Amino acid sequence: MTSRMLFAALFVIGAAWGLTTPLSKYIVLGGYRHFGIVFWQQVVAVAVLGFWLIVARRPVPLSPGSLARYAFIAMFGTILPGAAFYTAQEGLPAGLVALFIALVPMFALPLAIGLRLERPEPLRFLGILAGLAGIAMIILPEASLPDRAALVFVPFALAAPVFYAAEATGLGRLGTDGLDPVQLLFGASFIGLVLVLPFVWASGSWITPSFPMGRAGASLVVTALIHAVAYSGYVWIVGHGGAVFAAQVSYIITGTGILWSVAILGERYSLWIWGALGIVFAGLFLVQPRPARSGDGSLLALPLGEGNIPIHEPKGH
Repeated sequence: MTSRMLFAALFVIGAAWGLTTPLSKYIVLGGYRHFGIVFWQQVVAVAVLGFWLIVARRPVPLSPGSLARYAFIAMFGTILPGAAFYTAQEGLPAGLVALFIALVPMFALPLAIGLRLERPEPLRFLGILAGLAGIAMIILPEASLPDRAALVFVPFALAAPVFYAAEATGLGRLGTDGLDPVQLLFGASFIGLVLVLPFVWASGSWITPSFPMGRAGASLVVTALIHAVAYSGYVWIVGHGGAVFAAQVSYIITGTGILWSVAILGERYSLWIWGALGIVFAGLFLVQPRPARSGDGSLLALPLGEGNIPIHEPKGH
């Protein structure tokens, strides 16, 4: 596998994932809400990944340990961050929500240090400070947001990467119990269908499919398909290029997510937001593990929507 092919695959996957940013805005503009969106995305994920596993003739383990991991990923990698993400999309520019999601590694690092999965390193702490500076540039200046009333949605935008970070570090602590990423994602999506239903009914966010589908419904289906297919491609890149190389997709997802939002939604951002983007990218560079420690790529979690599966070998757990 040549490096050019790997870079090309990385860019295509990242750009596809970035496309889900404006598509998610279309979903919420269509009146669909958080838990209902998460439910139907998982339906699509179960169908796509289930077909994959059937063709590959790979069973899905149902041991107590496996079921616990599926439930953990479903809650902290899909249901809770997904609800926060789509709530944030209701009031914030789509590209700005993508920028907040890029903070996942910066939240994951201190959690991992607390669980002794990582060692404290001054340079990586600078990356965390850069992330905090980026947040400050978004929420403090009067001219940063088009409407200061949108500040009420910022906590939801911050909650999503916090949940993703908790999932990454939690599974890093638990280990994968011998499950491969596709098995984990399918199991989490299937269990998530059951776990999210009470939230759907309690919040009144049920979505009744209609045909022909409108823009919101089509965007929901396309977004779910992109997540499933792009995630599978990400797993392939990890296998051929390593976790640290694959983690560079974070830059592409965030960058293209903002560019797609500009091109498709016509969004425009203040200089404060562009400055925050540059600082967050610098922070991402600082917090990521060095190639010599490629096994730590698990903490560079990605906003996958259907589950945020760290790619790593279990560390004796």
